[in-house]
Amino acid sequence: MTTTTLVLFILIFLAAGFTLLAANLVLGWFVRPDRPSAGKAEVYECGEQPIGDSWIQFDLRFYVVALLFVIFDVELAFFFPWAVVFGSAVRTADDTQPAEVRVEAALNLQPQGAAPEIAPPPTPSAAKSLAWIAFADIMVFFGVLLVGFAYLWRRGDLEWVRSVASQDGASTSAIEKRSEPSPATAVAGLEVQRGTS
Repeated sequence: MTTTTLVLFILIFLAAGFTLLAANLVLGWFVRPDRPSAGKAEVYECGEQPIGDSWIQFDLRFYVVALLFVIFDVELAFFFPWAVVFGSAVRTADDTQPAEVRVEAALNLQPQGAAPEIAPPPTPSAAKSLAWIAFADIMVFFGVLLVGFAYLWRRGDLEWVRSVASQDGASTSAIEKRSEPSPATAVAGLEVQRGTS
Protein backbone atom coordinates (compact mmCIF):
# COMPACT_ATOMS: atom_id res chain seq x y z
CA MET A 1 0.00 0.00 0.00
CA THR A 2 1.45 3.31 -1.01
CA THR A 3 1.41 6.50 1.00
CA THR A 4 -1.02 8.13 -1.44
CA THR A 5 -3.52 5.29 -1.01
CA LEU A 6 -3.22 5.48 2.78
CA VAL A 7 -3.82 9.25 2.76
CA LEU A 8 -6.80 8.74 0.43
CA PHE A 9 -8.31 6.17 2.82
CA ILE A 10 -7.85 8.52 5.77
CA LEU A 11 -9.51 11.39 3.88
CA ILE A 12 -12.44 9.16 2.85
CA PHE A 13 -12.82 8.00 6.47
CA LEU A 14 -12.82 11.60 7.77
CA ALA A 15 -15.28 12.78 5.09
CA ALA A 16 -17.67 9.91 5.87
CA GLY A 17 -17.46 10.64 9.60
CA PHE A 18 -18.14 14.36 9.23
CA THR A 19 -20.96 13.66 6.74
CA LEU A 20 -22.71 11.29 9.17
CA LEU A 21 -22.29 13.76 12.02
CA ALA A 22 -23.62 16.70 9.99
CA ALA A 23 -26.54 14.64 8.64
CA ASN A 24 -27.63 13.63 12.15
CA LEU A 25 -27.39 17.20 13.45
CA VAL A 26 -29.37 18.64 10.52
CA LEU A 27 -31.98 15.86 10.71
CA GLY A 28 -32.38 16.44 14.45
CA TRP A 29 -32.75 20.18 13.90
CA PHE A 30 -35.65 19.56 11.49
CA VAL A 31 -37.38 16.77 13.44
CA ARG A 32 -37.23 17.78 17.11
CA PRO A 33 -39.84 20.19 18.46
CA ASP A 34 -38.76 23.66 19.53
CA ARG A 35 -41.00 24.74 22.41
CA PRO A 36 -38.93 26.62 25.00
CA SER A 37 -40.43 26.98 28.48
CA ALA A 38 -39.39 28.12 31.94
CA GLY A 39 -39.18 24.52 33.16
CA LYS A 40 -36.80 23.54 30.37
CA ALA A 41 -34.58 26.53 31.11
CA GLU A 42 -34.08 25.46 34.75
CA VAL A 43 -30.93 23.78 35.96
CA TYR A 44 -31.32 19.99 35.94
CA GLU A 45 -30.08 18.24 39.08
CA CYS A 46 -31.06 14.56 38.72
CA GLY A 47 -34.79 15.15 39.11
CA GLU A 48 -34.45 17.23 42.27
CA GLN A 49 -35.68 20.78 42.53
CA PRO A 50 -32.65 23.09 42.25
CA ILE A 51 -31.82 25.11 45.35
CA GLY A 52 -30.01 28.40 44.95
CA ASP A 53 -27.87 29.65 42.11
CA SER A 54 -26.25 27.22 39.68
CA TRP A 55 -23.04 29.26 39.55
CA ILE A 56 -21.64 28.01 42.84
CA GLN A 57 -18.33 26.31 43.47
CA PHE A 58 -18.86 22.58 43.12
CA ASP A 59 -17.44 20.38 45.85
CA LEU A 60 -13.99 19.23 44.81
CA ARG A 61 -14.41 15.80 46.43
CA PHE A 62 -16.58 14.62 43.53
CA TYR A 63 -13.79 15.35 41.04
CA VAL A 64 -11.11 13.81 43.25
CA VAL A 65 -13.05 10.57 43.72
CA ALA A 66 -13.84 10.37 39.99
CA LEU A 67 -10.22 10.95 39.00
CA LEU A 68 -8.95 8.41 41.52
CA PHE A 69 -11.40 5.85 40.18
CA VAL A 70 -10.33 6.47 36.59
CA ILE A 71 -6.62 6.33 37.47
CA PHE A 72 -6.80 3.08 39.42
CA ASP A 73 -9.31 1.52 37.03
CA VAL A 74 -7.17 2.20 33.96
CA GLU A 75 -4.03 0.97 35.70
CA LEU A 76 -5.77 -2.23 36.74
CA ALA A 77 -6.75 -2.77 33.09
CA PHE A 78 -3.03 -3.25 32.36
CA PHE A 79 -3.10 -6.43 34.46
CA PHE A 80 -5.10 -8.33 31.81
CA PRO A 81 -2.56 -8.33 28.95
CA TRP A 82 0.16 -9.04 31.50
CA ALA A 83 -1.81 -12.05 32.78
CA VAL A 84 -2.07 -13.46 29.24
CA VAL A 85 1.68 -13.18 28.65
CA PHE A 86 2.56 -14.50 32.11
CA GLY A 87 0.15 -17.45 31.84
CA SER A 88 1.42 -18.37 28.38
CA ALA A 89 5.04 -18.18 29.53
CA VAL A 90 4.34 -20.37 32.56
CA ARG A 91 2.47 -22.98 30.47
CA THR A 92 5.29 -22.99 27.90
CA ALA A 93 7.93 -23.54 30.59
CA ASP A 94 5.92 -26.21 32.47
CA ASP A 95 7.28 -29.67 31.63
CA THR A 96 4.26 -31.41 33.19
CA GLN A 97 1.91 -29.93 30.58
CA PRO A 98 1.18 -31.91 27.38
CA ALA A 99 3.17 -30.89 24.32
CA GLU A 100 0.09 -29.51 22.54
CA VAL A 101 -0.66 -27.13 25.43
CA ARG A 102 2.94 -25.93 25.55
CA VAL A 103 3.05 -25.32 21.78
CA GLU A 104 -0.25 -23.42 21.85
CA ALA A 105 0.95 -21.30 24.78
CA ALA A 106 4.25 -20.63 22.99
CA LEU A 107 2.32 -19.41 19.94
CA ASN A 108 0.54 -16.89 22.20
CA LEU A 109 3.93 -15.38 23.03
CA GLN A 110 4.73 -14.64 19.39
CA PRO A 111 3.87 -11.35 17.70
CA GLN A 112 0.44 -11.45 16.04
CA GLY A 113 0.60 -12.60 12.44
CA ALA A 114 4.27 -13.64 12.59
CA ALA A 115 5.21 -16.76 10.67
CA PRO A 116 6.92 -19.49 12.74
CA GLU A 117 9.90 -19.32 10.38
CA ILE A 118 10.45 -15.63 11.10
CA ALA A 119 9.79 -15.76 14.87
CA PRO A 120 10.20 -19.28 16.21
CA PRO A 121 8.38 -20.12 19.46
CA PRO A 122 10.45 -19.61 22.61
CA THR A 123 12.13 -22.54 24.27
CA PRO A 124 10.97 -23.62 27.76
CA SER A 125 14.05 -22.02 29.38
CA ALA A 126 13.42 -18.73 27.55
CA ALA A 127 9.74 -18.90 28.55
CA LYS A 128 10.74 -19.46 32.20
CA SER A 129 13.00 -16.41 32.17
CA LEU A 130 10.22 -14.40 30.46
CA ALA A 131 7.81 -15.47 33.22
CA TRP A 132 10.22 -14.29 35.93
CA ILE A 133 10.82 -10.99 34.12
CA ALA A 134 7.06 -10.49 33.74
CA PHE A 135 6.55 -11.28 37.44
CA ALA A 136 9.22 -8.77 38.49
CA ASP A 137 7.72 -6.20 36.11
CA ILE A 138 4.23 -6.52 37.57
CA MET A 139 5.60 -6.35 41.12
CA VAL A 140 7.27 -3.00 40.30
CA PHE A 141 4.04 -1.81 38.68
CA PHE A 142 1.97 -2.97 41.66
CA GLY A 143 4.47 -1.35 44.04
CA VAL A 144 4.03 2.00 42.31
CA LEU A 145 0.25 1.58 42.63
CA LEU A 146 0.59 0.80 46.34
CA VAL A 147 2.83 3.82 46.95
CA GLY A 148 0.28 6.06 45.20
CA PHE A 149 -2.55 4.49 47.17
CA ALA A 150 -0.69 4.95 50.47
CA TYR A 151 0.06 8.58 49.58
CA LEU A 152 -3.60 9.29 48.85
CA TRP A 153 -4.67 7.48 52.02
CA ARG A 154 -2.16 9.43 54.12
CA ARG A 155 -3.30 12.75 52.64
CA GLY A 156 -6.91 11.86 53.42
CA ASP A 157 -8.11 12.05 49.81
CA LEU A 158 -9.96 8.75 50.19
CA GLU A 159 -12.09 10.03 53.08
CA TRP A 160 -15.40 11.48 51.97
CA VAL A 161 -15.70 13.82 54.95
CA ARG A 162 -12.41 15.53 55.75
CA SER A 163 -11.87 17.57 58.84
CA VAL A 164 -10.14 20.85 58.13
CA ALA A 165 -8.89 20.91 61.71
CA SER A 166 -6.97 17.67 61.23
CA GLN A 167 -4.94 19.16 58.38
CA ASP A 168 -2.34 20.57 60.75
CA GLY A 169 -1.58 20.00 64.42
CA ALA A 170 -1.51 23.68 65.44
CA SER A 171 -5.11 24.40 64.54
CA THR A 172 -6.22 21.14 66.17
CA SER A 173 -4.69 22.08 69.51
CA ALA A 174 -6.20 25.57 69.26
CA ILE A 175 -9.66 24.10 68.65
CA GLU A 176 -9.27 21.70 71.56
CA LYS A 177 -8.24 24.56 73.86
CA ARG A 178 -11.26 26.59 72.82
CA SER A 179 -13.68 23.69 73.34
CA GLU A 180 -12.46 22.91 76.89
CA PRO A 181 -14.03 25.23 79.45
CA SER A 182 -11.79 26.95 81.94
CA PRO A 183 -12.12 25.84 85.59
CA ALA A 184 -13.81 29.13 86.55
CA THR A 185 -16.35 28.76 83.75
CA ALA A 186 -17.07 25.16 84.75
CA VAL A 187 -17.66 26.13 88.39
CA ALA A 188 -19.90 29.05 87.37
CA GLY A 189 -21.87 26.73 85.11
CA LEU A 190 -22.43 24.26 87.95
CA GLU A 191 -23.61 27.05 90.27
CA VAL A 192 -26.07 28.29 87.65
CA GLN A 193 -27.43 24.74 87.19
CA ARG A 194 -27.86 24.31 90.99
CA GLY A 195 -29.62 27.63 91.31
CA THR A 196 -32.13 26.87 88.55
CA SER A 197 -33.03 23.39 89.77
